[in-house]
Amino acid sequence: MDEVKRIELPATRAAFSDLKAGQKVLLSGFCYTMRDAGHARTLEYLKNHGELPYGLEGQTLFYAGPTPPSAMRPFGAIGPTTASRMDFATPQLLEAGIVAMIGKGKRSDAVRKACLDTSSVYFVAVGGIAALLAKCVVSDELIAWEDLGTEALRRIEVVDLPVYVEIDVSGADLYREIEAI
Repeated sequence: MDEVKRIELPATRAAFSDLKAGQKVLLSGFCYTMRDAGHARTLEYLKNHGELPYGLEGQTLFYAGPTPPSAMRPFGAIGPTTASRMDFATPQLLEAGIVAMIGKGKRSDAVRKACLDTSSVYFVAVGGIAALLAKCVVSDELIAWEDLGTEALRRIEVVDLPVYVEIDVSGADLYREIEAI
């Protein structure tokens, strides 16, 4: 499992088919930041319109709350947020077309099952290195919900963002595997 896989975002679910829980991945391309409040608004939009807003279908969500620009970069820091806070919405969003998520921490059985059912992936980024991860972000665009501040929906471009596969498309779950040892 020492092989590092490079994936260009946005990616189709097929691009994740050979990933295994615990594998290191470098992500490059475009993804979206969104947290709790954005998930609630997205669910409301999905309920009212039957589709995801703002071109989110086929995209990867990074559960992060970036800080203001610093050191001539789009953000001074951008670190993963505890992903279980988004578990209330994740199965529905995966079914609606989100293909991958980036966060930190263990997910619920419902999210693991949704990854399996939709061939989606949950990646974990290392917490505590937000300033280092900010060096991987090369552009930022506010898409919606400016009133949410750091929880606003943003489209960011990343280069070689280091993550690990926590839940793969077969439903294998790195945290559960470690707990079983």
